[in-house]
Amino acid sequence: MTTKTPLSEIISLSDLPWQDRQLGVRTKHIWEHPETKRRALLTRLEPGAQLPLHRHVGDELTFVIEGAISDESGTVTAGNLGYRPDGCVHTVSSKNGATLLAIVTGGVEPATERGSGPSSRVVTASDLPWIETRPGVRQKKLWEDTVNPRRALLARFEPGAVLARHRHVGDELIFMVEGANADESGEVTTGNMNYRPHGCVHTVTTTNGATVLAVVWGRTEPA
Repeated sequence: MTTKTPLSEIISLSDLPWQDRQLGVRTKHIWEHPETKRRALLTRLEPGAQLPLHRHVGDELTFVIEGAISDESGTVTAGNLGYRPDGCVHTVSSKNGATLLAIVTGGVEPATERGSGPSSRVVTASDLPWIETRPGVRQKKLWEDTVNPRRALLARFEPGAVLARHRHVGDELIFMVEGANADESGEVTTGNMNYRPHGCVHTVTTTNGATVLAVVWGRTEPA
């Protein structure tokens, strides 16, 4: 008897509505996994917008797609990553506007003082080396949590590159930074996302090349 495995899910961000969060800040709710309190959000800050002082109850990975955002620990520019650990208290502002993708575990709550919580961190992708992981595919390891196996990485696929058939043990969200790739569910184009649930078995191909941000919970294995 053949057990049917779940397919990946293509998420077209342009199909999702913007919701006003506060003056100068809009959000798209992209994906949610209530059992683990994880979600993905696209946020657009208009020039001069600011998120008030808040505390992270759980953590957050923020990838800046365009523009730049700043907090008390520094500035995250386009193509780079900010990490907000559990307990981090900060404000977020954007002088000239920004669009960012946030992968949130847990939630946030208003704060009245900064206290002694951990600082956020800026991860500058250009400072990190490309590592060839298989023919035609290179990766940059942006961030990793070894206690609860999770990681964020950039992957660059050369034209014609293929990820051989594999199984997800845990799940994965990808954001297509540039180019496109495809699997059995269809093509994921620039600016869109793909969710690979636990147990998903698929093959990934690219015709003209692609750069992908991947947030992985767990691991993959050959299938």
